[in-house]
Amino acid sequence: MKVYKYGDNVDTDVIIPARYLNAPDEKSLASHCMEDIDANFASTVEQGDIIVAGANFGCGSSREHAPLSIKACGVKCVIAPSFARIFYRNAINIGLPIMESPEAAAAIQAGDTVSVDFAAGTITDETQGKTWQAAPFPAFVDNIIQAGGLLNSLKARGVAK
Repeated sequence: MKVYKYGDNVDTDVIIPARYLNAPDEKSLASHCMEDIDANFASTVEQGDIIVAGANFGCGSSREHAPLSIKACGVKCVIAPSFARIFYRNAINIGLPIMESPEAAAAIQAGDTVSVDFAAGTITDETQGKTWQAAPFPAFVDNIIQAGGLLNSLKARGVAK
C-alpha cells in the first residue's frame, strides 16, 4: 500500500471541502477528497493505500463526511500521532481503521510501501524495513470495523434493522 503523507492539523474542511457536502453519494464525496491540500489525491489514490499524517488529524467540524470520503476512496487506514476525538469516533463508526503511532507517523515517508496488522497493532514500512507497535483495537472496535461500521455491526448482532 502506497503512502500519502500530510502534516499536522489536517481539518475536516480540507479532507472534504464544505462545498461538496451535498454530494449525492459516497463516490461523489470520494472524488473531492483532500482536493484542497492535494489536488491529485482523488485521481491517484488506489484501493488499499494509506494516509499518514501529523498530529490532530481530522480536527474541525464533527461531520462524518470526512472519514466517509477517505474510506470511499479505498484508503485502508490512516496513521497519525493523534486524531481529533470526534473524527476518531466517526472513523470507527463508519468502519475506517485508524492507528495512533507518533513514531511511525514521523518516520514513514510519502510513497513508501506500508502494511498494517490491525489485530497485532503493527505498522511495517516495507520500504525502510522498519516496524512500529500501535495499540491493537479492542475486540468490540475490531468487530465494528470488520463489519464495515457501527450500523452494520448492530445489524449483524440483530440489534438493529
